[in-house]
Amino acid sequence: MTLNPLLRDETPADIPVIRAVTLAAFEDVGISHHTEHWIVDALRAAGALTLSLVAVVENQVVGHIAFSPVTISDSSEGWCGLGPLSVLPPYQNQGIGQALVRLGLSRLRHLNAQGCCVVGHPAYYPRFGFQPSPTLSHEGVPPEFFFVLSWGGQTPQGTVTFHSGFEIDHDPAESA
Repeated sequence: MTLNPLLRDETPADIPVIRAVTLAAFEDVGISHHTEHWIVDALRAAGALTLSLVAVVENQVVGHIAFSPVTISDSSEGWCGLGPLSVLPPYQNQGIGQALVRLGLSRLRHLNAQGCCVVGHPAYYPRFGFQPSPTLSHEGVPPEFFFVLSWGGQTPQGTVTFHSGFEIDHDPAESA
């Protein structure tokens, strides 16, 4: 079954719900460090969310996707990273994640982004045009899990670094 969610930009009222959706989405993911909700919070606090979109079904936020700027060692500009992408478990495999990815990529293109990178599952992201890159890498990530999608004609060469919010390993409130 494929649902037809309402997709929109996050609002301040969505923030605690996004955190809960993200926690639930990654709760049973074995390869997760269970920091994804803190990553979204850190990106938001740093003003580094290029896009933050939610999926709503029956007035309930059931999915979220974040896009933020990345740095590329060859000084290429205009590239973003995708993630985290979160969908509540009862709503997974119903097209919500795909709808969020497609809208997010379309919006990035309209913002004149040159491309997008993602660390993710090899069976999922190629359906959106993402491909492994022989010229770009992300330190510590095997090439079969790092994908790029270029709209600028050429793919940069070098190492991609995601925003420092991705390095968070504890609740930021504990540091306050």
